[in-house]
Amino acid sequence: MIDTLVSHYRITERLGAGGMGEVYRATDTTLGRDVAIKVLPAAFAEDRERLARFEREAKLLASLNHPNIAHVYGFESATLDDGSSVHVLAMELVEGEDLSERLKRGPIPIDEALAIAKQIAEALEEAHEKGIVHRDLKPANVKLTPDGKVKVLDFGLAKVYMAESAPSASTDLSQSPTLAQTGTQAGVILGTASYMSPEQARGKPVNKRADIWAFGVVLHEMLTGKRLFNGETTSDVLAAVLRQEIAWEALPEATPPGVQRLLIRCLDRDPRRRLRDVGEARIALSMTDETWPGGATAPMSGFGAHWRRLRLVFLAGVLLVVGFVVGSLLPWGRALRPALSRPDRTLILPASGRTLDDSQAISPDGRWVAYTAGGALWIRNLGELDAREVPESRGAEKPFWSPRSDAVAFAARGTLFKVSRDGGKPVELCRITQAAFTGGSWSAEKGIVFTSTAA
Repeated sequence: MIDTLVSHYRITERLGAGGMGEVYRATDTTLGRDVAIKVLPAAFAEDRERLARFEREAKLLASLNHPNIAHVYGFESATLDDGSSVHVLAMELVEGEDLSERLKRGPIPIDEALAIAKQIAEALEEAHEKGIVHRDLKPANVKLTPDGKVKVLDFGLAKVYMAESAPSASTDLSQSPTLAQTGTQAGVILGTASYMSPEQARGKPVNKRADIWAFGVVLHEMLTGKRLFNGETTSDVLAAVLRQEIAWEALPEATPPGVQRLLIRCLDRDPRRRLRDVGEARIALSMTDETWPGGATAPMSGFGAHWRRLRLVFLAGVLLVVGFVVGSLLPWGRALRPALSRPDRTLILPASGRTLDDSQAISPDGRWVAYTAGGALWIRNLGELDAREVPESRGAEKPFWSPRSDAVAFAARGTLFKVSRDGGKPVELCRITQAAFTGGSWSAEKGIVFTSTAA
């Protein structure tokens, strides 16, 4: 194709190949500028219906005019000197490496990653406002120019492209092709395996929230330097997208709390709970370090509750590590260790609107946790998500368990109480000076021992 004239574009250099054909550098002989030419595969061009839809989509994409979107100049058809027909998409030529090439060198520093993410969000926002969904956002479709500008490529083209064949087990899954026949038809997979949303993976109709999911996956990968969803085959990756736990622990410790909350909202598998508009992400990423508050009062609507949960996950993990160490030293340690082998099920969730206090205690059998939240005592089975508030436990603090894990003792209102793990009202044991109460222990042989000054 080198030195071939296609319409008024003269091909000068091969740049590479992607899922939708080979890409060349070319000179626009009419305007005297260099452009990128994407030559569509012959098998694609032979399908007149798909070709017509691709041409209509290219005209729509040509209406996008934004500094972070690679401009589409037009769709051309031409007959070559040998009599064969060729169909090409003429686009803005963007110099520089793409984001996937940059990520091969490892994670991107936080400030740089957030600057890139902000520009991606601005590009998505512009397209979404015009009713265009990318459907195939991934690092390979994000160009980084030498002057620090970000350009997003191939907007909406996934909607009309279908791969010639299914990817093999050896295919690079970050480049796995889009499969599509129509953009809104249910039951058709749209997107690239590692970055597609759960609803895309299930073949359901998608909207702009599929792009928001992919945006979250790309941002997570920039911060960690590792692909979030991986596998030996495309099917393995799709299964990971649908079921694998998000690797929050892989994020750098210096990741701002607001960015963590943003990722939680973007990577919610339920699109109804996912971030509603990528413009919110753009606003969040525009904040300075000084405006990233760590509490629930952050000026990002809806993020506070999710960040509180993230902190509670961390707290639960600390409690489990402590419990494991103690369990290794005590006679019942062997029984405790299996109970601690599934930390993914140990999230402590106080009731909505409550604030987790400083008092928590894990039962000797490792299956229950008692904690104070909002000035009351709560008990929860670590294998379940729902906690139960103990009645008449106002002012509770410093809970501790019975040896058989069937009851909890706690101080409240100048009194030491005990309450059954399975329910019922607290039973008064004795009066104490609560300000001097430092906690207690419950012995199977000696009863309850505590430190305080009797009233």
